[in-house]
Amino acid sequence: ESELLTVPDGWKEPAFTREDNPKGLLEESSFATLFPKYREAYLKECWPLVQKALSEHFVNAALDLIEGSMTVTTTKKTFDPYAIIRARDLIKLLARSVPFEQAVRILQDDVACDIIKIGSLVRKRDTFIKRRARLLGPKGSTLKALELLTNCYIMVQGNTVSALGPFSGLKEVRKVVLDTMKNIHPIYNIKTLMIKRELSKDPELRSQSWERFLPKFKRKNLKKRKEPKKKNTKKEYTPFPPPQPESQIDKELASGEYFLKERQKKRKRMEEIKAKQADAVKKRQEERNKAFIPPKEKTVVKTKKASTEKKIDIEAIKEKVKNAKKKKLGALPVEEVKLKMAADEKKKKKRK
Repeated sequence: ESELLTVPDGWKEPAFTREDNPKGLLEESSFATLFPKYREAYLKECWPLVQKALSEHFVNAALDLIEGSMTVTTTKKTFDPYAIIRARDLIKLLARSVPFEQAVRILQDDVACDIIKIGSLVRKRDTFIKRRARLLGPKGSTLKALELLTNCYIMVQGNTVSALGPFSGLKEVRKVVLDTMKNIHPIYNIKTLMIKRELSKDPELRSQSWERFLPKFKRKNLKKRKEPKKKNTKKEYTPFPPPQPESQIDKELASGEYFLKERQKKRKRMEEIKAKQADAVKKRQEERNKAFIPPKEKTVVKTKKASTEKKIDIEAIKEKVKNAKKKKLGALPVEEVKLKMAADEKKKKKRK
């Protein structure tokens, strides 16, 4: 009782035949889907093959090039009620740029499809394009690895990702695609899938939890946002309005300028202008004179000579000079001469 029920290896669900539904369907069902303009030429070319594949399941298919739509309908001979759903998925996949050779697999019992909409998951268009390219990988390597691990065919086109394969693989594909759009790199999910694939080969680990074997990736903290140089501090709220600014007449009344005559006002303005001009001339002259001001010379600090601590012995030097004068240039010292004489005498005795 404690053991889980498992499906025996190699078991397949029996196919749905006419004997299971001999009377057929009561009502006619139909599905239609639109396709983009760039798919028109390809669909026109492969449409006879689509009709042939659907006729085996007694489903009619119609292509409307003027409206840009594909329609599938059941007939009186249709016995499988799920055949129309598979036909609907087939035309959806063809509209999303999946080739006919792959899309026709949806008519098999053990194959399903999933069309994942990714266009609305990211706000910025540039970010969306980068993350979609990350899902593909360099030269499509990431997508190929995902296809091998999930046993699914994956097609990234525009704002959708179309996947075709077994149910277990489609579940993993959807998870990886959504995580990639949430800025989680697909390589982390691929590593997890590789480990799961190896663990599934061991029959002893089927009934055990795999969490201890799966890697746990820690999310790195991003750098803090730089604070702006100018911070806009909000003023305290007061219910009273700000004081009314003084007008030009109020300012003139306060300074007493309002009561002056026109000549006096004009003279005052001229004096202010002349004062400003004088200040500007003075500043300009100071800047010109800066070039003629000599730079300050650095004062040279004289270093005191170090006093000789040891006194020179003059008498000892005189004796050395006298001894040197007595010796002839190139002559050997006295001790060496004596040693040489003794060695010559010994040689003479030996010869005798």
